[in-house]
Amino acid sequence: MLNRIQNNAPVVIGFTLICLFSLLINFLTKGVSNFLVFSIYWTGLLDPLQYVRLFTHIFGHQDFSHFFNNIILILLLGPALEEKYGSKAIACLIAITAFTTGILNVVMTSSILLGASGIVFMFIILSSFVNLQKGKIPLTLILVVLIFIGQEIYAGISITDNVSNATHIAGGVCGAVLGYFINKKNNKL
Repeated sequence: MLNRIQNNAPVVIGFTLICLFSLLINFLTKGVSNFLVFSIYWTGLLDPLQYVRLFTHIFGHQDFSHFFNNIILILLLGPALEEKYGSKAIACLIAITAFTTGILNVVMTSSILLGASGIVFMFIILSSFVNLQKGKIPLTLILVVLIFIGQEIYAGISITDNVSNATHIAGGVCGAVLGYFINKKNNKL
């Protein structure tokens, strides 16, 4: 039976397992691991962990609800994207989005950011590029972008919570820009 199970998305599965591992470590350390490694906030240029956290904040989650909300979408969208663009490309896109959202958080806010929401929104926008045809813009891409950005702007203005709407938008922008360049390279634009 086990030989019938195929790892169809090694990067997505690996990402999920790292997130789960970091969540479990966070519970065992009573939040210390999230604060030290799996979140991003400004500590200074001389702090070596500042540079590590630019990439590792995407693995940290506050609790199981936060984890499940992100991972379900990653597991739904990620395998099709990884099959379409390849494991190496998806790993690079995740790293670029993590770095971008980390830098934006450090430069623009004094808050602590953790979680894979930026990656989720990058995947959402990137998934709209999957069936792209040369010279055409999919209506689904336009609708997703309008609804997504509109909802994030509305939430950012009207809802007071600890959710970084700017990070969600940055993840979506990364998905749009990176999706455009990947498809342009593959002569689909």
